[in-house]
Amino acid sequence: MAENMREIYGHQAVNEALDLSLEKHKDVVLIGQGVPDGTQTYGTTTGLSDKYGDRVYEMPLSEAGMTGIMMGAALTGLRPVMTFARFEFALLAMDQIVNQAAKWSYMFDGQAHVPLTMRLIIGRGWGQGAQHSQSLHNWFAHIPGLKVVMPSTPRDLKGLLISSIEDPNPVIFVEHRWLHYNFGPAPEGYYTTSIGKSDFLLRGNMATVVASSYMSFEALKACQNLAQEGIEVELIDLKTIAPLDDSLILESVKKTGRLIVCDQSHFTGNFAGEIIARVCEKALEDLKEPPIRITYPDIPLPTTKGLANFYFPTVQHIENAVKKTLGIKVDEPFHAMKAEDFIDIPDKTFKGPF
Repeated sequence: MAENMREIYGHQAVNEALDLSLEKHKDVVLIGQGVPDGTQTYGTTTGLSDKYGDRVYEMPLSEAGMTGIMMGAALTGLRPVMTFARFEFALLAMDQIVNQAAKWSYMFDGQAHVPLTMRLIIGRGWGQGAQHSQSLHNWFAHIPGLKVVMPSTPRDLKGLLISSIEDPNPVIFVEHRWLHYNFGPAPEGYYTTSIGKSDFLLRGNMATVVASSYMSFEALKACQNLAQEGIEVELIDLKTIAPLDDSLILESVKKTGRLIVCDQSHFTGNFAGEIIARVCEKALEDLKEPPIRITYPDIPLPTTKGLANFYFPTVQHIENAVKKTLGIKVDEPFHAMKAEDFIDIPDKTFKGPF
């Protein structure tokens, strides 16, 4: 059981989850490019190779082959944790993930399981551009048989990763690298956070904001700013998008009548649209204003400062969306940045590597 609460960084939370899981479950193994060297995995695997030896593997540049091998290892008694240092690297293993791992238990009537955890690390930064800044969580949430978790706090980075490793079926653990330097409370010791449950980060009665992963961090700052203006917003951190428990969202919308959903993906086909669709199906009569989606535009992610500063949603976008639903006039377009600012970098406390 978890013991004392203290404050740690997100990368420390992930490291503790992996360390405790390796210690408790002798069938857990770690594999990924750079995993034996913690500096190559944002500090999340520091010290684990020295402590656990050949249970921490370097992975060759063959994502398709190694994902298939780790699926086979999972079927024969191991609990592999695969780290893809960029989300995009997992695209090379889509057949193994979508056609094989996700469907195995279903095809064999629950008599076989694939306890495979895949850490898909997302996040932009310093102009990494179209191929290394994507967040394609929506793809995997669409696939029956895959669980997709997207923690935002150190507490949930640790608790949800342990739960993912314990799960008997494949889990996509979407891990935003900017959150590795999010500092916050997390219990000591071994504990789990329930997959499939959302939580309130703030309570209010004027509007509902729903977010996940790094967008929850941005939304929290926006809602705190709004509170200083007397606008009390209810903020829901999804934590898990598949399976999605929409009960808190419906409960909140029934109270506030207003909905803003933040999703770090492109506008068309994103998960924000799924949430809005469910609310319209189940609580349309409770909505006082049309819901608003805050997303990336439908173009590839840019590299240059000049384009990036007008591409990514900001705290100001969230604040102004809330105000619009309340009938408060705002200036549009709402890109509240100085010419010298560059928003494609994380909080100043971020130390890298990126």
